[in-house]
Amino acid sequence: MSDPDQGPSEEHDDIDETVIDSDEPTELGWDIEDPASDSEGGLRIGRAQRRRLEAERIEDHAPQEGVKIFRQVDAAVIVGLHLPGETSHDVDASLDEMEQLLETAGGMTVGRVVQRRDHPDVATFLGRGKVQELKDLVGQLGADAVVFDDDLSPAQQRNLEEKLKVKVLDRTIVILDIFAQHASSSEGTAQVELAQLTYLLPRLRGWGDALSRQAGGVGVGMRGPGETQLEVDRRKLNRRITKLKRDLAAAQKIRQTKSLKRRRNKVRAAAIVGYTNAGKSTLMNAMTGADVLVADQLFATLDTTARRLDLPDGRTIVLTDTVGFVKKLPTQLVESFKSTLEDTLNADLLVHVVDASHEEAEGHVLAVNRVLAEIGAGDMPRVLVLNKIDRCDPDDLVGLARTVEAHGEAVHEVSAATGQGVQALIDGIAERIPPHRKVVEALIPYSRADLVARAHAGGEVLKREDREDGTWIVANVSPRVGAELVPFATSDPWATDDDG
Repeated sequence: MSDPDQGPSEEHDDIDETVIDSDEPTELGWDIEDPASDSEGGLRIGRAQRRRLEAERIEDHAPQEGVKIFRQVDAAVIVGLHLPGETSHDVDASLDEMEQLLETAGGMTVGRVVQRRDHPDVATFLGRGKVQELKDLVGQLGADAVVFDDDLSPAQQRNLEEKLKVKVLDRTIVILDIFAQHASSSEGTAQVELAQLTYLLPRLRGWGDALSRQAGGVGVGMRGPGETQLEVDRRKLNRRITKLKRDLAAAQKIRQTKSLKRRRNKVRAAAIVGYTNAGKSTLMNAMTGADVLVADQLFATLDTTARRLDLPDGRTIVLTDTVGFVKKLPTQLVESFKSTLEDTLNADLLVHVVDASHEEAEGHVLAVNRVLAEIGAGDMPRVLVLNKIDRCDPDDLVGLARTVEAHGEAVHEVSAATGQGVQALIDGIAERIPPHRKVVEALIPYSRADLVARAHAGGEVLKREDREDGTWIVANVSPRVGAELVPFATSDPWATDDDG
């Protein structure tokens, strides 16, 4: 028996003169350009395999291990479902975002289809009649793909491609491609690739047309070369996924070590979070003088960036810009980027940036809050920043501010582009990030009762006892209050600190 990793064997009982114009396998099987070619030195194949190769297929290149798996789209029809509990505005807004995502990925929308259903069809997502209507529309518009504004199962994707005779993609793979285009660091690239391969693994059979192979076999228990190659592909993907997880685990340890070092050095941190294209990078540049990439597109920056921010009270904190969120964020991405999002969990404060000029601003707030809750950051202290106020109608801004204040977050109105309100935001961050506190034990003379009151007002008094020569307290206080208590304290807990 030939080694499955070496491709089809040349020793075959049913040999035909047709050859494959390639003598080396690609990462995911044989790169078949022309099944009927007769190049010298090509690989001979049997008649049965040639018939499978010449069968009607969707012309496309197979996704390869380690590279993007998005199949290029020039003109697409986007499709959405109107489910119970949704309004027409909700559906239109989601499709508008899907259109923007497709444009960012390099495609163009030429038509829309919406079907009102109680639930998606198990086999084809849409009803049978709507599928036929969609096929007719694709032909009329000359579209080369159909993109669904929801996740499709491998079976649904395969069934739709067979019926529509064009490429079928879902929201997840479009977002994955955008991430693949914008990831620049080695860790970001690995995270995106892990998400891609996790998405692709259960779809290897569903991508059979694109992979130019099918599950073979004539009788029960018999397997053809197509299925054998499928198993080879699965093993390769599983090995690659295992390696990526191992590499990301190592990167996570390095990040945790750096985070621990910052905590030991008593460096506070704030993390900028928000919906994609809300102006997070622009705001970080305005606050810290950084040079983070700024672009008016979805997911322009993916890699976490940390910069120093000097606060008005003399303290220095680390400000981190994180990946943006989006509605219906793919599960694979949330899992793959959890290690990066740990920077959010380690922060003392979240700076939640909202594009106040967007008509779906309130919905974006809810979407970000859902993702934060999913990664375990739902209860963290935060400030909410209404950005791009220079583009807002004043009345709309007042209404939005009142709405988001109901979430219990401190609200700041800024324009990162013009600088309006940025300094007030920095002041607000300084107020929300408490200074480095320590426990002080002191005996305060009765003549300085004001210091006891200061300890109550500016810290937390853990113990108090009135004695003959004064008031004995044990208090958890900031350096500023502590400086007044130290002359009466048993020791100075800040004496060995470098940051005061």
